[in-house]
Amino acid sequence: MTHADPAPDGGPLPRQAITVLVVEDDPIAADAHAMYVARIPGFTVAGKVYSGAAALRYCRRHPVDLILLDLNLPDGHGLQVVRSLRAAGNTADVIAVTSARDLGVVRQAVSAGVVQYLLKPFTFPTLRDRLERWAHYRAELAGGEASGQDEVDRALAALRTPEASVLPKGLSGPTLEAVTRALRAAGSEGLSANAAAQEIGVSRITARRYLEHLVDTGRALRTPQYGQVGRPELCYRWAARPQP
Repeated sequence: MTHADPAPDGGPLPRQAITVLVVEDDPIAADAHAMYVARIPGFTVAGKVYSGAAALRYCRRHPVDLILLDLNLPDGHGLQVVRSLRAAGNTADVIAVTSARDLGVVRQAVSAGVVQYLLKPFTFPTLRDRLERWAHYRAELAGGEASGQDEVDRALAALRTPEASVLPKGLSGPTLEAVTRALRAAGSEGLSANAAAQEIGVSRITARRYLEHLVDTGRALRTPQYGQVGRPELCYRWAARPQP
């Protein structure tokens, strides 16, 4: 199949929404990736295509901001699609979505201008993290001229995931995802360790360990909350931008 599906709701795209083209030869996987993208605020699926040729045709007719690109396509390698896009003057950023674990391919992808490399299978929080980091990177580079080296470094750092991808002993991925979801949902009001514990059904001490881990990895901010008798309670808020 080489056709492109329209935006999921068939209506006009949200104002200033980041448009994403899903390129995946497996229709079931394409549907799953599109569903994930549609769940992330600020992003919308512009279309789905199932081959490299269809991706090139789509991009000639419809500009998009980002391409989720499978590398193993029925009519050629995804990196050739990237090279063809660049040769045609298309500057849409590309995130490789693939099961290819060959580090040589990773090196070639970086050389071709792929901004992120995401291994299958992956969870929704993993994709959300990559897209949100890419959005931060895009926002950092939206200005005209960098004020200095720090601004350039900050923009590039937005693409990097925390080095501590292996969790400290005693922490689990599913619980970390639950704490992360609760903290993000709390918005600017933030959460105390006690509130987070009640939200996800763990002890206060457990919730605090995960919240402190998010602070240590730059994903959350911690501030004392005054106004009650006794020691101030710590309030945790999701960091809009990853902290250095």
